[in-house]
Amino acid sequence: MREEATLDHQSESERTESKAGVMTKAELVDEVARVVQLTKKQAETIVNIVFDSIVESLRAGQKIELRGFGSFRLRSRKSRTGRNPKTGEKVEVPSKKIPYFKPGKELKELINKKTGTE
Repeated sequence: MREEATLDHQSESERTESKAGVMTKAELVDEVARVVQLTKKQAETIVNIVFDSIVESLRAGQKIELRGFGSFRLRSRKSRTGRNPKTGEKVEVPSKKIPYFKPGKELKELINKKTGTE
């Protein structure tokens, strides 16, 4: 399984050392640079291209499917009447589109895979 090889290249302790379990964009760039042996600038360009492509596809109303990882799509939210929490005054909230990520089956299996240390 190719995804497993790319997702399991760090030990469990290395993954948990990250700040409170959060990987930043800078850390992702560093990891791409290290694994693919590129400069940080080249890796940053690649990460930015991937993110920009996802954003532009969603803006165009397209669904993005990454087999074995998951899919990105837009969900529409209807306009509604909300409430200003400070004043309690009613406020009209316009309709909008919200990006949504649905994890794929293989990603779920990799995340929930039992290791020998558990």
